[in-house]
Amino acid sequence: MAWGRMRGLALLAALAPLAACAAITSGPVGTSSNALLAGAHRGPSIGSLQISPEDAGSALASFVESCPRLLQRQDSSGLTRQGDWLSACNAAVSWQSGDALEFFGTYFETAIIGDGEAFATGYYEPEIAGSRTRQPGFDVPVYAVPPDLQRGWTQDIPPDERTGQPPLGRWDENGKFVRYFERAQIEDGALAGRGLEIAWAADPVEFFFLQIQGSGRLLAPDGSVMRIGYAGQNGREYVSIGSVMRERGLFGEGPGQYEASMQGIMRYLRENPEEGAELMRLNKSWVFFRELEGDGPLGALEVPVRRESSLAVDPNFVPLGAPVFLSLDRQAANGLWIAQDTGGAIKGANRFDTFWGAGGDAREVAGTMSGRGEALLLLPKGTLERIGAR
Repeated sequence: MAWGRMRGLALLAALAPLAACAAITSGPVGTSSNALLAGAHRGPSIGSLQISPEDAGSALASFVESCPRLLQRQDSSGLTRQGDWLSACNAAVSWQSGDALEFFGTYFETAIIGDGEAFATGYYEPEIAGSRTRQPGFDVPVYAVPPDLQRGWTQDIPPDERTGQPPLGRWDENGKFVRYFERAQIEDGALAGRGLEIAWAADPVEFFFLQIQGSGRLLAPDGSVMRIGYAGQNGREYVSIGSVMRERGLFGEGPGQYEASMQGIMRYLRENPEEGAELMRLNKSWVFFRELEGDGPLGALEVPVRRESSLAVDPNFVPLGAPVFLSLDRQAANGLWIAQDTGGAIKGANRFDTFWGAGGDAREVAGTMSGRGEALLLLPKGTLERIGAR
C-alpha cells in the first residue's frame, strides 16, 4: 500500500501500499504468526504451471532489481536464509530474458503456505492534478514530515503498559507529550504556515486516495510531472471509509446506494460533499510525502514496483523479493509476480495486493480487483527439504 500503501510506514513503511481496494474489502487472515508455523507444503513443478514467456521475463527483471535488497534482509517468514538466494541472484543478473521460464525452473521449487487459498486485491500509482506552488485551483497542501513529529509515551499509557516502540506524537505548548494532529486538525490548518508544503493538489478526494495508495504523480498545468512517495505518517488511527459505508448500508444496487469499489466510494464522496468530507475525516491517519526520483514508485524493498510484476505481501508469510504464482478467478491477475511491497491491509498467509501501474486503466483494474484462488510461493531449491516440508 506500501507504498501505503498504507504501507507500513515505509508506506506508512510502505506503510504500502494500503491499496484502496484492500482497504475496502478484506480476505481471510491466518492465525499463525509466520509461514513456517502456518506450514509449508511441496507444490507442483514449475514446468507444469501456465506461465507465458512474457510473464516470466518481466518477473525476472523485477527479481533482478530485488536481489541486492533480498540478500541483505532477514526473512521474518522463517522459511529462508540470506544465503539461500545467492545462487539464484548471481545467475539472474546475466540470464537471458528469453529463457526466463527456464531460470525459474532451474533455481526454484514451489511451496503451498497453509491452505494455499489466496485472496488478491489491486493498487496503482494515482495521477492527480497538482502544482509545486500554490495557485488558483490548487489549495490542498502536500506536506513533508514535520520536525516535531516524534516518538514518546503519552500520559494516557500507564508505565506498566509501555512496552515496544512508543507511539508517534508531539510536545505541546504545555510541555506534555500528546498524540499528533489528526486529519481533521491538519485539514483545518494545524500545519499551515510552517513551510512544510512540498506541493499543492487540486482535488481533496483525489488526494485522499493518493494518501491511501502511498505514492503518486502530480500533473501540473504546464505539463510537468512531480512524483511523490511516502515519507511518514501522523501515527493516528486508519479507518477504512469503505467499511464505514458498508456498515451504513450505502453499498448496493438500489436508490441512493453505490458500487462496493473505489469508484463507487469516490462517486459517493463527490455526490455528497458535506457527508463525504465528514466520512474522510473519520480516517484520522495522514500521510506525509517526499519527492521521488527515478522511473517508478518505491515499494517496501526500496526498489521500484512494476506494473503487473510487483506484489504487496505480508512479509511474515512471503519473503520480500520472492516470486509468487497466482491462479485466481480474475484472469488479469494470474501469473508470476515478485513480492516487493507490503500494505497495512495485507495481513496473513496468501493475502496479496497486485500492482497495476499508473493511468486510467490501472485505476480501473486496481479499483475493482478482487480475486480468489490459489497461490504458490517460489523458494530456492533445497529450502523445502531443509525445513522438513511435506
